[in-house]
Amino acid sequence: MANVTVVGAQWGDEGKGKIVDWLSNRADVVVRFQGGHNAGHTLVVGNQTYKLALLPSGVVQGKPSVIGNGVVVDPWALLAEIERIEAQGITITPDLLILADNAALILPIHGDLDKAREAQSSQKIGTTGRGIGPAYEDKVGRRAIRVADLADPDALKAKIDRLLTHHNALRRGLGLPDADPDALLAALVEVAPKVLVYAQPAWRLLDAKAREGKRILFEGAQGALLDVDHGTYPFVTSSNTMAGQAAAGSGLGPRSVGYVLGIVKAYTTRVGEGPFPTELHDEIGRHLSTVGKEVGVNTGRQRRCGWFDAVLVRQTIAINGIYGIALTKLDVLDGLEELKVCVGYRIGERTVDYLPSGMRDQAAAEPIYETIEGWSETTHGARSWKDLPANAVKYVRRIEELIGAPVALLSTSPQRDDTILMQDPFQG
Repeated sequence: MANVTVVGAQWGDEGKGKIVDWLSNRADVVVRFQGGHNAGHTLVVGNQTYKLALLPSGVVQGKPSVIGNGVVVDPWALLAEIERIEAQGITITPDLLILADNAALILPIHGDLDKAREAQSSQKIGTTGRGIGPAYEDKVGRRAIRVADLADPDALKAKIDRLLTHHNALRRGLGLPDADPDALLAALVEVAPKVLVYAQPAWRLLDAKAREGKRILFEGAQGALLDVDHGTYPFVTSSNTMAGQAAAGSGLGPRSVGYVLGIVKAYTTRVGEGPFPTELHDEIGRHLSTVGKEVGVNTGRQRRCGWFDAVLVRQTIAINGIYGIALTKLDVLDGLEELKVCVGYRIGERTVDYLPSGMRDQAAAEPIYETIEGWSETTHGARSWKDLPANAVKYVRRIEELIGAPVALLSTSPQRDDTILMQDPFQG
């Protein structure tokens, strides 16, 4: 298989950044295909740490990096990120960064709406308040401002008027003042030339690369359990986070998706509201949070922590068509006397081996645990299977059995080279 698609197989924050960075070295092109700047990847390269939100991980490797049409783009956030990364010594040029000209934009009005809804809602979703959801709403409502619109100021004015007819009605209902169309137009005209330098028909470039036989790496944001269709709805993001979105969100066909690699943390975390059957509120939970440094890359929000949930991962492997997984943060479990893995749920009088779609059933799901002996030795920095403690090997093998997929890569620290390769995804 020439291409690889990387997706989070839990609630995001599984350590995709390191794995994508590691794979970028083997790829010719890297594509981000959904989400916004509510998600992020941390890349640790030597003594340098890069925190990316919109920029694909390939920019660090100097590989052509595409922000696909499935992404919603805050132009000001993008430019700020470019400036920040350039300050770390990486020059972002139009040859390195390609922005799909048919991607929808996130505007200040989207952030206003996002924050106001969350503040006034009796049922918190736990959004970042950065406008991602409202931007996707405008996209599917066929009233979004897209990157290409920035090149036509005359048409842009009419598009803004149409957009604000919708938004100002919502703003009045939320107690917000009407948005000023002239101010929004002026802001977009000012930012346009800085953004348009990166814009082009991304699908065309990707089609050419595919025909040349180049290796394409698709990187997703967030995780499968936040997918708007298949996640813990309504506590989800506003885009499809599944591997199938790599095709639609980039402009390449379904055959381009290639080997699907699911990133799986050796325990479970999630950010924001919503069900979490294996969540821990005890000393073990605090250990996972502290040792794992479980704080959001771009939001600074504390992550909720719990035991590994094999039920959820088995489900996301099926839905994504995952061939193999990259298991991350195994070293966080070092020193724990015993480990627990969720193998099923009790919901009232029922026992089930999947997460139901109903919100009430999801909230009521109680984990059925299997206990596994822990290890006192360290796995941190291990680069060979033989360097792992025997019980750590048993834990990894049991996870493989329970989720129905092999471990292709095993990560033992944030460092790029602390990775044990069992199967090269680019070789299938």
